[in-house]
Amino acid sequence: MSKASEVKNGNILRFNGELLQVEEFLHRTPGNLRAFYQARMRNVKSGKLVEYRFRTDEDVTIARVETNNYQYLYDDGTGLVIMDNDTYDQHTVPKALFGPAVKFLKEGMNVIVAFESEEPIMGNIPASAELEISYTEPAVKGDTSTGAMKKATVETGAEINVPLFINIGDKIKVDTVNGTYVERVKA
Repeated sequence: MSKASEVKNGNILRFNGELLQVEEFLHRTPGNLRAFYQARMRNVKSGKLVEYRFRTDEDVTIARVETNNYQYLYDDGTGLVIMDNDTYDQHTVPKALFGPAVKFLKEGMNVIVAFESEEPIMGNIPASAELEISYTEPAVKGDTSTGAMKKATVETGAEINVPLFINIGDKIKVDTVNGTYVERVKA
């Protein structure tokens, strides 16, 4: 157990049976009242925002979280199999850990996963990925108004909008956060 005064931004707390990541932790001393800590925390599993006031001497449980780099190997149907880059240990983690960006995961890509006592709690993939176009319709001549886009399927099976000049076999950079086309990658 730790005291509330030891909590820092970014810590993960076990609070009311849930894991919460501290986004903002401010010390307040209002007028003639007792000092307290105002915390804004995000639930690791659901993403819901929680606000709470801690007394300065209140006991809190700071979770011991280990974050490490892993290599994504394959999807085994029940989850994603990842390998520790240092020890070569393999773990199966749920797809939901990576959110909607999971559709841009390519075999061999490096990911960051946080474990709290052998349980995976958070996952991040790189902000951008270089993927090859596996299918897209050819552009129609004369259909070149400014900013015209067409649908394309990338090698992971995800469908995104790309400019008309992109063809099958081209490599593109995709923003994995919002799933948009960034640029064509020079070979």
